[in-house]
Amino acid sequence: MSTQGDGTRAVRAGLPEPQQYEPTLPGPVFAAHFHLSGEPTGPYTYGRDGNPTWTRLEQAIGELEAPGEDVDTSVFASGMAAISAVLFSQARSGDAVVLPDDGYQALPLLREQLEAYGVEVRTAPTGGDAQLAVLEGAKLLWLETPSNPGLDVCDVRRLVEAAHAGGTLVAVDNTLATPLGQRPLELGADFSVASDTKGMTGHGDLLLGHVTCRDPELTAGVRRWRKIVGAIPGPMEAWLAHRSLATLELRIERQCANALVLAEELAKHQAVSGLRYPGLPTDPSYANAVRQMRRFGSVVSFVLADRGTAERFLAALRLVEDATSFGGVRSTAERRGRWGGDSVPEGFIRFSVGAENAADLVADVEQALAVATAGS
Repeated sequence: MSTQGDGTRAVRAGLPEPQQYEPTLPGPVFAAHFHLSGEPTGPYTYGRDGNPTWTRLEQAIGELEAPGEDVDTSVFASGMAAISAVLFSQARSGDAVVLPDDGYQALPLLREQLEAYGVEVRTAPTGGDAQLAVLEGAKLLWLETPSNPGLDVCDVRRLVEAAHAGGTLVAVDNTLATPLGQRPLELGADFSVASDTKGMTGHGDLLLGHVTCRDPELTAGVRRWRKIVGAIPGPMEAWLAHRSLATLELRIERQCANALVLAEELAKHQAVSGLRYPGLPTDPSYANAVRQMRRFGSVVSFVLADRGTAERFLAALRLVEDATSFGGVRSTAERRGRWGGDSVPEGFIRFSVGAENAADLVADVEQALAVATAGS
């Protein structure tokens, strides 16, 4: 296990050995094909199979996912491409998979496709480790912890132990936590998966995803799926992502600290109900979170009285953008019910806390709440 700190690891992850007069982080390699005489046995043969820019990013992410260990990371064009690669590379007709019923809103679309291919899909909530009740005989257990957008946390070690005892593989969607907040492979999972569009890259300017495994056979299946469907990142996106990793600890530390401050302030407000943040000692998920998480994420969720109150609140914010996604350095918030895919109240707010000064952010939220609830 590496003893370097997260910040040191983040700024140096995936860098090549120093070469005189060469840049520390080489630029993106734009190539559809490579010089290839004789037998095609080298690392780079065709642009859909591999690219040196991906390789450096994959090494960097692997160093963050499992410091000092031998793991394989595969990068994808988006988080959904990464999720799909795990599910569709592993599940066959007649298999059963277990998904959370309170996870990312695109999971129902995946369920429809899996069922169309003859895969049985079972679902249960994240909270209370409820997926244990539908686990028997499954090929794959999919965990999303903390869940998006409800922020429930399951006990990964407990679920992994039960799954592996029955021969079930376990994948963890670690998007909200990032490897600096939680390391699924250390908790026993077979796949650590994330949308790197979010906190990993943190600037809201690219789409990317990844899958990290210890088992080379699992990696081979994931990469075969990537090759078949062509869900590959562009070299510029991969290079930008690698560059962004250098500030990962700086961003995550600030955002998580801000999120806790904001959650503590929201807890005092009479107009706010259903407040969730895993780092709050009063949160239902706190006990699980402190056992397996090192940082608690940048997302806070809460409920306002109704749709109108939520929309007035969002419109009154001045430092916070009304936008979907999360994990960026600029705070964003949205009324999650507008998408129709999440089982949440009409006044449910998912708030992604950025890297602004905490006092400024709290002041903006307080004035927006005052506007939203005026006269109520």
